[in-house]
Amino acid sequence: MRALVIGDLMLDEYLWGRAERISPEAPVQVVEVVREDLRLGGAGNVVHNLVALGARVTICSVIGADENGTLLRRAFQEKDVDLAGLFEDPARKTSKKTRVIAANQQIVRIDRETRSELSPASAQAILAFLEKRCDDFDVIVVSDYLKGVLTAEVLAAVCTAGRRLGIPVVVDPKGNDYGKYRGATLLTPNRKEAEIASGIAIVDQESLERAAGGLLDCLGLDALLITRSEAGMSLFQKSTAALHIPTVAREVYDVTGAGDTVISVLSLGLACGLPLSEAAWIANVAAGIAVGKLGTSTVSPQEIVAEVGHSQKDSDSKIKNLDVLAHLVAAERARGKKVVFTNGCFDLLHVGHVKYLQKARELGDLLVVGLNSDASVRRLKGERRPLIEEAERAHILAALDCIDYVVLFDEDTPLRLIEAVAPDVLVKGGDYRVEEVVGRELVEARGGRVELVQFVDGRSTSRIIEKILASY
Repeated sequence: MRALVIGDLMLDEYLWGRAERISPEAPVQVVEVVREDLRLGGAGNVVHNLVALGARVTICSVIGADENGTLLRRAFQEKDVDLAGLFEDPARKTSKKTRVIAANQQIVRIDRETRSELSPASAQAILAFLEKRCDDFDVIVVSDYLKGVLTAEVLAAVCTAGRRLGIPVVVDPKGNDYGKYRGATLLTPNRKEAEIASGIAIVDQESLERAAGGLLDCLGLDALLITRSEAGMSLFQKSTAALHIPTVAREVYDVTGAGDTVISVLSLGLACGLPLSEAAWIANVAAGIAVGKLGTSTVSPQEIVAEVGHSQKDSDSKIKNLDVLAHLVAAERARGKKVVFTNGCFDLLHVGHVKYLQKARELGDLLVVGLNSDASVRRLKGERRPLIEEAERAHILAALDCIDYVVLFDEDTPLRLIEAVAPDVLVKGGDYRVEEVVGRELVEARGGRVELVQFVDGRSTSRIIEKILASY
């Protein structure tokens, strides 16, 4: 999807260090810096989030003709962001916020920036760009940090173009004058911002709905999403009952940039044609992930999928295609988990299969099962097999607690799966010899190992078939 992000750009600099003594010069902590980190901030963090979610992004803003501006350009170019709408003004200073962090706590923030409105020449450059390019996008995201880029004239042009072209305009607002956002599709203020803009103290459900209704009516919005910290978020639309989405419970490390994550996911959902309620629900999940990270961070599609899977542990959440599975397994390995892989037809699941799979799971922290497709089973076992079709076999396996993920494969061997999953432990039945196990060389070359697990004696699908035929 093609997204235009317009707003105030800045660099976020993080100085990570240790604070173990007090300065002899003044009663302040001395921070010994051990690591420095430079990230895209402001509207740049929205761009970063959208790129991480797979969007093609164009940026529209004004920066200074200085070193920080050069660093911003370079960072965007590395992410393949279209810079056609990025203009320089030598009279402006590119914003940079420096945060000093020790023991996972922010100690001080230093701001270097220009907050005055754009010069007439810079404003005209943006307006000309919007006139020429607005029709190229599926969504327009407005990220206002009150640094002067989003003048009343620029905002009016954005909202008018969005209405005229049928393109959603999603705004992360700031300040107490929301009249400048009149005509936008959707605003995403937090509770405090909504209080200031509406003039209504939000203390309960009734006051929340009065504030939201007033803003919807006076600004001509299609919808309003109010983020409410630990209370989650509330979505208001005309002629539709309010939707209150509870927060995703998790430990909060840093709320920096969480609003950027919300607006990015929400905007991309609208660009894809999702109902607002679904886009908001996914944005809420993403926000829960974002606050669990330190500093302005992005959230990937794989993290969102994994988070939903953890909270909804049914069989659907465990069955993955290979591309998604490879990302999920790589993330789990990065957290230090040992990955176990095995494969089979698992047609007419029996206790021998279950015991085998439980023993395989004990060899690591995560068990991935490659399941032969129906076509693959027929080639291996004959035209009368499988007895149970592949989708049912996958769901039956996924219902077992010992299995973390199931992935179907159509080939005669699971070699391609093993290469993609890169397991630490490759498991096969005790009727194999180690040197016969497909994928052994790949696993051992990466420092992994092959384990043979004995099946329960006398238990097999063939014997069950024979018993049924004899009895019936």
